[in-house]
Amino acid sequence: MPATFPTDRLFLIAGPCVVEGDDLMFRVGDHLARLAEKVPGGIIFKASFDKANRSNAGAHRGPGLEEGLAALQRVRERTGLPVLTDVHLPEQCAEAALVADVLQIPAFLCRQTDLLEAAGATGKPVNVKKGQWMHPEGIAGAVAKVRAAFPKALERKGEGCDIAVTERGTFFGYGDLVVDMRAFARMRDATRVPVIFDATHSVQRPGQGQGGSSGGAREFIPPLAMAACAAGCDGLFMETHPDPDHAPSDGPNMVPLHQLDALVAKCVATWELARG
Repeated sequence: MPATFPTDRLFLIAGPCVVEGDDLMFRVGDHLARLAEKVPGGIIFKASFDKANRSNAGAHRGPGLEEGLAALQRVRERTGLPVLTDVHLPEQCAEAALVADVLQIPAFLCRQTDLLEAAGATGKPVNVKKGQWMHPEGIAGAVAKVRAAFPKALERKGEGCDIAVTERGTFFGYGDLVVDMRAFARMRDATRVPVIFDATHSVQRPGQGQGGSSGGAREFIPPLAMAACAAGCDGLFMETHPDPDHAPSDGPNMVPLHQLDALVAKCVATWELARG
């Protein structure tokens, strides 16, 4: 599929939380390449070269920019899937865009003007995650910053197909997130771009894991994902891993790889039924 965000076909962004060794990356990538045939809008492979917002200073962050991008390039060449990665600093965007088909702005950084503009200036599609503290309409400013930075020759892309926003839950009290299903329609009305539901980070329990790391409740991923498909999301975001309980980050809120196909099939069916 082209590295854009369709609105007439459900698409999926999926992969491990952070770049790992080639064996793991290829195992997940090969699985997703096979699954992509059953996802109407296709699959974008996701892995982060750096997890810059870990709860603890000593937590695993990933291999870094150079090594991480090289690993993503190998997955891209092996599977034929477009690849997505997070960027955290403006100076990372141009280099990441040499490999990544899609750049992603983490939720904690969705107000950072320099980062948003640098991502947009690459001309690559950009997915902006809505901050956990932000009301649905609040993400419109981030979209405007990305859109304004698109190269003039690519202004036509600024109408939505190459910008997307992601709902990933809203803080409720301390250490828990809730998903307001009204957010999909409200975000789309405010931004006029496709809206993605992050089914895995929405069940995260920040700071409630062992040793102060983030916990999660992956049993709620399937009902929330299907509810979002019924409520009007355009795409889904799911982190997945063959062995989530031993993944270097975000294991408690990842989909076990062997359970992904059945869940995606249910989501596609729900989305198509809701769209009529």
